[in-house]
Amino acid sequence: MSAKISVIIPTYNRQEFLVRAIESVLGQTCADFELIVVDDGSTDDTPRCVAGYGGQVRYVYQENRGPAAARNTGIRAAEGELLAFLDSDDRFAPEKLAVQQAAMAARPDYLISHTDEIWYRRGELLHQKKKHHRPHGFIFSQCLKLCVVGMSTVMARREFFARIGYFDEELPCCEDYDLWLRASVFLPFLKVDRPLTIKDGGRPDQVSVRFRAGMDKFRIRAMVKLLGRQDLRDEQRTLARRELARKCRIYGNGCVKHGRPEEGRYYAELAADVLR
Repeated sequence: MSAKISVIIPTYNRQEFLVRAIESVLGQTCADFELIVVDDGSTDDTPRCVAGYGGQVRYVYQENRGPAAARNTGIRAAEGELLAFLDSDDRFAPEKLAVQQAAMAARPDYLISHTDEIWYRRGELLHQKKKHHRPHGFIFSQCLKLCVVGMSTVMARREFFARIGYFDEELPCCEDYDLWLRASVFLPFLKVDRPLTIKDGGRPDQVSVRFRAGMDKFRIRAMVKLLGRQDLRDEQRTLARRELARKCRIYGNGCVKHGRPEEGRYYAELAADVLR
């Protein structure tokens, strides 16, 4: 018998997109799943919107604490052995859960899988760059540079979170980068070579847009935390130090350029310290 899937949608004031996300889950070819919507303190009509689906959707409300906390709340509430995530402004292809569940059933040695995505920006199809290629297997080196695992593409076994931990709630963004980086130290990622998630971007309310100029600041924080671990192999530690220094130089130069010289000096000094 297939393991039940818990689909977790965190949301905050996105009622106009949430309906489309919910419908994309309820329209799946796979029937054995539960859908949990975690409302991170919305002030719009999100509660009424979700209530319209009755028992098809579990609604969990919390005070506004950010996407990491909302996802963690969903993980704790989930009853399935497989957990899938969907941002409230994204949507699943109809066969997403069935295809990914089958892929993980065929490879029980993997605790986590991800898929390709289709990207739209302001309604126009985007051609993804080579650097956005979704990797397979041991992906630590790729995870250092940028977030190569799309949040809405992930399906993970419950054991994954027992071993790796949850999303870091102190990070206002890049919490997914942090978690995949931590996991990739010793876990392989199963790549399902199909575009099973549709992602719409380019809006000012998105976290990736609001923090676009400063995202490396949070990646740097994640990498500093990573280098404090004792279980990194020598090769991994060397790669992490080099990438951390590179990010510090880039972010520090940006700070100076935008009139924040003290912050710029801090990151320049951090880059030098890392390479000593």
